[in-house]
Amino acid sequence: MNILFVVSNTKDWPLEMPGVTLIPARTYLTDPKYFDYKAAKVFNLCRSYKYQSAGYYVSLLAAARGHHPVPSLATIQDLRSPGVARLLSEDLEESAEKAFKNVGNSRVELPIYFGRNPEAQFDRLAWQLFSLFEAPLLKADFERRDGLWQLKGIRTLDASDIAESEHDFLLHAAAEYFAGKRRRARPRSQSRYDLAILHDPAEQLPPSDAKALERFEDAAASLGFSVELITKDDAGRLAEFDALFIRETTSVNHHTFRMARRAEAEGLVVIDDSNSILKCTNKVYLAELLTRQKIPSPKTMVAHADNIDDLVPMLGLPVVLKQPDSSFSKGVTKVDTEDELHATVKDMLKESELIVAQEFLPTEFDWRIGIIDGRVLYVCKYFMARRHWQIVSRDEAGQNPVEGGCQTLAVGEAPKEVVQTALKAANLIGDGLYGVDLKQIGNQCYVIEINDNPSIEAGYEDRVLKGALYREIISVFLQRIEASKRITP
Repeated sequence: MNILFVVSNTKDWPLEMPGVTLIPARTYLTDPKYFDYKAAKVFNLCRSYKYQSAGYYVSLLAAARGHHPVPSLATIQDLRSPGVARLLSEDLEESAEKAFKNVGNSRVELPIYFGRNPEAQFDRLAWQLFSLFEAPLLKADFERRDGLWQLKGIRTLDASDIAESEHDFLLHAAAEYFAGKRRRARPRSQSRYDLAILHDPAEQLPPSDAKALERFEDAAASLGFSVELITKDDAGRLAEFDALFIRETTSVNHHTFRMARRAEAEGLVVIDDSNSILKCTNKVYLAELLTRQKIPSPKTMVAHADNIDDLVPMLGLPVVLKQPDSSFSKGVTKVDTEDELHATVKDMLKESELIVAQEFLPTEFDWRIGIIDGRVLYVCKYFMARRHWQIVSRDEAGQNPVEGGCQTLAVGEAPKEVVQTALKAANLIGDGLYGVDLKQIGNQCYVIEINDNPSIEAGYEDRVLKGALYREIISVFLQRIEASKRITP
């Protein structure tokens, strides 16, 4: 692979580095010989990445030429936004506490050279930051506030900012990086496209079990994909892939959302997309949306500190109370008395300014309609857990989940009104992968919620379509990748 160091002026890089071609930005941008370079990695060391500057265009055109720019435009945008930088780095708080536990000062400036730091105690944190903000030379500013270390900002460095005493370390770090000793580089795939499946091996109730993940891998391979199961630690590698499939329970204040947003910025096809995560994981939003669009749902109120007394007159008893970001029946409570309602609402409002209150509609099962790209994939009946009012029951500590049974039907066996209502609800969110939960009482059906990241487990949702279910989902990735790469005249 050709390794190019692109600088504003060749005098900006005083170090000799074997195997590296040093060129001015203007030369890279205008010399025709660089248009057709194959397998080039472009390290953009320009002084500025300001919009429409030479540094900006180096990363832009490197991506257009099929080179691998470091930093990418997505990284440049992240580095320019302190809010985004802090958001993406939230998962590093524990590492920062360990790295700085013996530091007496309240501020630390952490230089990062190709993912390395000269101090061994800071090296792991430096690599994690580099995985999020892949740029050759960085400086991260940390501050201890209220006893906790927080990232206050991160920026790129000029070579002139590096002390001469650290030049040898910089050369060593760069050589290690180029040799792949620190970077977990994958062999170049011979497949058409590369798919990353994000999962958490330790998750108690994952949306897809290990067997289902195997079936997704098999389906993807049959359609020409190379597949890799990744975890949150691989956030910095997203640019290596063409698509990201999230098979880990999602939440907005969580690495799943941050990785979806980062993958979208890198141009990947993403399911669940960040917009769907934002909408589906907040039940306050869904309550407002379903009401405004006149989608039938249980009587619902958005509860807050000033309307607690209105809940019983409007909804009756029992009442179902939901934290906005609840999932898999967790964070959902049924209260049977007015005193219990008042106490529970006040307790839940300590965590969120608003919660959702709904009338209780007892049924033997909930319908789950699986939908992707505006098409119905599967239909299930999720039965309530034994001696419980939800499909998942837990002990008093909220642990040891026990699920009710599941019956999967052919789409044509489900009542027409259930399927049509589910499609209408899902289309309000987007064209991703959704699971719409409904209750049916007589001929009337009610949407309970719209889930991004729905359960697809081996032997349950796939009982009717079997392997075709997985191929249907992967084929959507294939169609979207090819559409994104298609050049229209």
